Amino acid sequence: MVETVENQAVSGSARNAAGLGPTDAERRHDPAARGFASDNYAGVHPEILAAVALANGGHQVAYGEDAYTAHLQEVFRAHFGPSAQAYPVFNGTGANVVALQAVTTRWESVICAESAHIHVDECGAPEKLAGLKLLTVPTEDGRLTPELIDRQAWGWGDQHRAQPRVVSIAESTELGTVYSPEEIAEICRHAHDQGMLVHLDGARLANAAASLGVPLRALSTDAGVDIMSFGGTKNGLMFGEAVVVLNPDAVRGLDYLRKLSMQLASKMRFVSVQFEALLAGDLWLRNASHANAMAARLADAVRDIPGVALTRPVRSNAVFAVLPAEATERLQKRFRFYTWDESTGEVRWMTAFDTTEADIDTFAAAVREELTE
Repeated sequence: MVETVENQAVSGSARNAAGLGPTDAERRHDPAARGFASDNYAGVHPEILAAVALANGGHQVAYGEDAYTAHLQEVFRAHFGPSAQAYPVFNGTGANVVALQAVTTRWESVICAESAHIHVDECGAPEKLAGLKLLTVPTEDGRLTPELIDRQAWGWGDQHRAQPRVVSIAESTELGTVYSPEEIAEICRHAHDQGMLVHLDGARLANAAASLGVPLRALSTDAGVDIMSFGGTKNGLMFGEAVVVLNPDAVRGLDYLRKLSMQLASKMRFVSVQFEALLAGDLWLRNASHANAMAARLADAVRDIPGVALTRPVRSNAVFAVLPAEATERLQKRFRFYTWDESTGEVRWMTAFDTTEADIDTFAAAVREELTE
């Protein structure tokens, strides 16, 4: 027997009553709880949720041939220029892997910082799934320079060396630092002069643009970036990132690579409409600016606590600090955050679009309390 929508609702209520699913009156978590481990811990911005609901109902063609994905191209071009083409994907690792595959061949390599997310935090996905060789360079603050790039930019024509083809930078970096538009433009000129392309990991591009007070295209299109991964989840989306092609002549096969890499959403309208809500107005900027402001507030609140040493300038929504190991262990039992460097005791505290001033004040008070003990 085919179950009607009404019967499905009754069945759902029966399941909830049996304890198999949450009811309207209960949740599996405390919505007042806050962590400082990652901006991915945050929920979904209400305007994003409303957009998803707006796109619901009725049928739309699957796999990106829907009205929302079609309109999304106009939204991205408003930010990144008339040649920009957006390819929504599920997650950041997928965006990076698909983007890098689209601008390399099997024998080519990618130059990146030793601390880059594609090298440290993606479980070898660029190497395993894309078959790429990552050529890493140690940096002081996570940022590459032409001089640092040249440490790996050599060996063209040598059949024994993976051929350098792409320079990958992140904005903001894993260490919370940011490149100025001029610094990215200098990297792009240097890479292009040597026949290389530039990929931008923009998981937190919105935070960098908000910090610098510049439009998104100033750090990407106008600087000469060829292809980028644009972040949504860290800035209020439920799920979804996008590969954004800025130089169409440098890219090939992206439609096929997205499917091949298991990043083609069947119900893509629900990814696309989220980005439309984020980018059509100023939500991207409001969210990123707020997260940045909360990081600055946190840094100011703990700066003078005896035993806390801030280790890096706060330029986006990340705060890095060193405190005694025993205090860190106690504090981590109360709030989730990561120890960034076990050898030095450096920790990382991340803020998000929904972090409140009260959250910061409560956390800073806990830091002071644990260090007082």
